[in-house]
Amino acid sequence: MKHTTVLLIRRSREVVMASDGQVTLGNIVVKSGAHKVRRIYNDSILAGFAGSAADGFSLVNRLEAKLESYRGNLSRAAVELAKDWRTDKILRHLDALMLVADRERAYLISGKGDLIEPDDGIAAIGSGGAYALAAARALTAHSNLSLREIAMESMKIAASICIFTNDSILIEEL
Repeated sequence: MKHTTVLLIRRSREVVMASDGQVTLGNIVVKSGAHKVRRIYNDSILAGFAGSAADGFSLVNRLEAKLESYRGNLSRAAVELAKDWRTDKILRHLDALMLVADRERAYLISGKGDLIEPDDGIAAIGSGGAYALAAARALTAHSNLSLREIAMESMKIAASICIFTNDSILIEEL
């Protein structure tokens, strides 16, 4: 996926999600300060997306509706969103990936029906996701940095490697 980079780190009851701000159309940067991470459901859940902006916003809105239906139960809402995304004729064509987290759980959700809870509480999506993930795992294991600092440094590393990721980094915390 040649889009953006979103990084999620959850440890104990602390959650940090970071994204870069670059928006590209083909090989042209059209915006450098986009917000791809959102606080939803009374600011108790973080949601971030990589992919088409319209598709990502649509999925965040659908997740919020599921959260309302299931009274904030992220696990149930995420399962239902993943099922709908995979089986709905229109939704399955959406070009995006999502990371969602509350203080208890974190998930990667895809249109193929994937609902993955990372073993170590760290997940990343988008074109720079592998770089951010590797950096976050190393910094988490071998430094005394705060989660916010780990997210920032990991995203800076991803931005220095991936041409679809910039260093205009937005961080949200729970």
